[in-house]
Amino acid sequence: MAEATVRTAAPLDKARILQWLQTYGVYAGVALLLIVNIVITPHFLSAENFRTQAVQVAPVIIVALGMALVIGTEGVDLSVGAVMALAASVLALYLGYGLLPALLAVALFAAVAGLANGALVALLGVQPIVATLALMVGGRGIALVMLPQLEDLHNPSLASLGSGDIVGVPYLILIAAALAVLIAFVVRRTTFGRQLLAIGDSRPAAQLAGLPVRRVLMVVYVVSGLLAAVAGVLATARLQASDPTSLGNLMELSAITAVVVGGTPLTGGRISIGGTVAGAVLIQLLTATLIKHDLPPSWTQIAQAIVIVCAVYAARGRGKR
Repeated sequence: MAEATVRTAAPLDKARILQWLQTYGVYAGVALLLIVNIVITPHFLSAENFRTQAVQVAPVIIVALGMALVIGTEGVDLSVGAVMALAASVLALYLGYGLLPALLAVALFAAVAGLANGALVALLGVQPIVATLALMVGGRGIALVMLPQLEDLHNPSLASLGSGDIVGVPYLILIAAALAVLIAFVVRRTTFGRQLLAIGDSRPAAQLAGLPVRRVLMVVYVVSGLLAAVAGVLATARLQASDPTSLGNLMELSAITAVVVGGTPLTGGRISIGGTVAGAVLIQLLTATLIKHDLPPSWTQIAQAIVIVCAVYAARGRGKR
């Protein structure tokens, strides 16, 4: 009898551990990396270091927020890096008319890019990975046609956006935090958020229930494009240069990693905004730790791959709600 009890308790303990990892693993990972860096990395606790890390991770967080919405519908957006490059090119071309007209032009191009993705997925039934892959390749090509090489930008307002702050907190961090709060509110407290999750949980059931599936999907991809454009503008403002050749390279992989590590299942139907932010911070801390200890970039890629494998393993059986 005791033996049977022991055999029953073991799987339960394993299930509890997996559930804990799925919910809190990313936060534990961030805490562990912070402790390790405090112990072994010189000057890690300096205010300047925390400011640098936060500024570097802000664009990743913004792109990952849009990616989380897309993945919540059981989709994926591989075009976010290309949209960042496109935003940088459009910004450089229209900045001569003033910052506000340039930002409006960027928003228009990003919305059209997102609308194209959404139309392919929602109206034509193209698989999201195929639809967004087309823009991933074509979008960067368009960006390079518009601006073939790096161009320095000299605009005081743009410089202020990239390096300014409020009471010591950079604009980039404030914008990323505000967007995270806004997206979390939309997902948890609005009808649109509930519809989005219902579509990710089961698109056929959502259609039978009379939900506006096509409209929601198109809006989700437009939002993802707009958020990628915001990240592109902020990254360009910080660098004070537009470089469509390299800006946003592999950003789609960083965003997907942050979302998955943060606890949002690729099967859709559930979104963890807090986990997504923590996932982006985890990847940034991991990269910074390896760089500060003079390890080559290849080690960073290997470490990220290990994190992804661990996250996917922990997510086994999580599935849909």
